[in-house]
Amino acid sequence: MKLLAKLVLALMMFSTAYYAMGVEEVDNVMESGPVEKLGRGIANVAFGPLELLIRPYDVTQDKGAIAGLTFGVLKGVCYTVLRAGVGIVDIVTFPVPLPDCKDDPNDVGYGYGPIMRPAWVVDTEHNAFNFFFEDNTIANGD
Repeated sequence: MKLLAKLVLALMMFSTAYYAMGVEEVDNVMESGPVEKLGRGIANVAFGPLELLIRPYDVTQDKGAIAGLTFGVLKGVCYTVLRAGVGIVDIVTFPVPLPDCKDDPNDVGYGYGPIMRPAWVVDTEHNAFNFFFEDNTIANGD
């Protein structure tokens, strides 16, 4: 029971911190906050193995089936390990902004932005069967 009370208290503190120093809009660009960094870290650790499917698919689309079955699989393994490591760093350091981690990759300084790009395992380019994003929620540049 004491553990549950401590968890509720910690969640209340983090939610207060989210509103106090969370997501800010600067020049119509949303900047990441510590809570988004924590969520990104958890997602990268939990869903990082999806890279074993995504990277071979990408390589197959670009270079063909043989490259996808060889180089693509190796690339998927490397990205899976990298995602897990980056996710762990994001989880451990989520209250602290890190150098060169701004939302804009051309910006400099400290921030809560992603360490690697793409920031999330599944983005709008890797949306097989509309599983993660519905077609009507994605704005096309056409």
